[in-house]
Amino acid sequence: MKIKITAALLLSMLFTVSCTDLDEQLYNQVEDGNFGNTTKEIDALVGGAYSSLRGFSDAISNNFPTCEYVFFLNEVVSDEATIPTRGTNWYDGGQYQDAQKHTWKSDNRMILSAWRYNYTGIAKINAIIYQINKSSLSDKAKAPIFAELKALRAYYYYNLLDLFGNVPIVTNFEDTDLPSNSTRKQVYDFVEKELTDAIPYLNPNVVYSKFTRNVAYAVLARLYLNSEAFIGQPRWQDCLDMCQKITGYSLTPDFFANFVTENQTSPEIIFAIPYDSKAGTVGNYMNSMSCHYNQKLAISAIPNNYPWSANGMCAQPGVYSAFADTDKRKKCMLEGDQINLATGSVIMMDNGEPLTYTENLTSLEDAKENEGVRLAKYEMKAGEQWERDHDFVLIRYAEILMMQAECYVRLGSPDLARPFVQQVASRAGEELPATIDLAFIDQELLKEFTFEGRRRTDNIRFGTFFQPWWSKGTTEKYRAIFPIPSTVLTTNKNLKQNPGYPN
Repeated sequence: MKIKITAALLLSMLFTVSCTDLDEQLYNQVEDGNFGNTTKEIDALVGGAYSSLRGFSDAISNNFPTCEYVFFLNEVVSDEATIPTRGTNWYDGGQYQDAQKHTWKSDNRMILSAWRYNYTGIAKINAIIYQINKSSLSDKAKAPIFAELKALRAYYYYNLLDLFGNVPIVTNFEDTDLPSNSTRKQVYDFVEKELTDAIPYLNPNVVYSKFTRNVAYAVLARLYLNSEAFIGQPRWQDCLDMCQKITGYSLTPDFFANFVTENQTSPEIIFAIPYDSKAGTVGNYMNSMSCHYNQKLAISAIPNNYPWSANGMCAQPGVYSAFADTDKRKKCMLEGDQINLATGSVIMMDNGEPLTYTENLTSLEDAKENEGVRLAKYEMKAGEQWERDHDFVLIRYAEILMMQAECYVRLGSPDLARPFVQQVASRAGEELPATIDLAFIDQELLKEFTFEGRRRTDNIRFGTFFQPWWSKGTTEKYRAIFPIPSTVLTTNKNLKQNPGYPN
């Protein structure tokens, strides 16, 4: 009982996690020393670790990876997306405007949600490791299970390294001391070691939605690709080495096959979060966060056969026009007249004006309802429910190709980059320029991974994050990482705020 109370108290003080039913069930399992001794029980525990990837919601905030907080945070602070205030909608205390202007403070709810999403996943994995460690399994039997769990935990810590930098490393479920910050270098080294130690025990085969050896190589490649931004030490060759270890994947000929409802069949997806509304998964409603309220009329001619949309996130001016009209990927955004399938006419908004999406935005503070091109990367189809069934893609093979191309350019061998980026561009129907340089790589990353929640990291690595863009001036260097949320600092006095931010 003591372990149950102190562990729960630690979670509350460090992560500001409320006590949900899921947490209570987990602690009950931890108390039961007889659970975790059979294959079925182990599978249930490990499955719980993966289910944490889908996030959670409580009275404090939504903490889903595809939601208006966690996903939007990376998007809106980048040069890719924005959430303008439209009349009285989407102001929400100015949190989205602050994100766009790079004037965020430590009380921004999106920042808190990103922190809680990752640390709640970590806390759950720590509890599962503790439970399995108590079981009667042999050390040999435990080794591959621990490797998989620790590798998944390292994925969460990679996110925290990227977002917050100097975060506490907590791995012991029984540790009741309030932790202090680790340096960004210490977190970096921890992620690297956890993954490299796990790799020999991880499954070497392609297994959908599981943390296999390939997934570990991919996360390490990301770590090394961003090493200079993270710790000031470039590791381009190490990134190449990791990419070249990844096997068993290929580009799907149809780019959009990665984002259809049944996208689990794509040979390109290396790691994804599975969703199935019939199985009760929740939180995958991103497709309804972008389009206009009446977009449903353009998707189904049958009334109420597509969910309501919230008219929120859209592309920043200049993103849509960055695509050539011949680029197949341009269809990942909606622009122009939206047609009512029941009437064949342009949909009318409630103010009597046509629903015609424009790339231009009047202003961040007072945009019109139809301004901004909209997210349309994941399939939208008649009959869908609020909770979508497509899996949310975290890593796909196109990224592995683009990482290799970028590394070769940075190492001074652009000719070696060409075969890798050629595969990606050819699928899009585009020709390569005579010279492959970093400016081209940057633009190709924008077009290939639009609205996939990774643009902020690319902006920082290429240095554009600190330069002015639409509705944003020059950004201070310290904003390359976010502040530790104010509520976390209040509950744990051992933590110090990240440099540049007020306590």
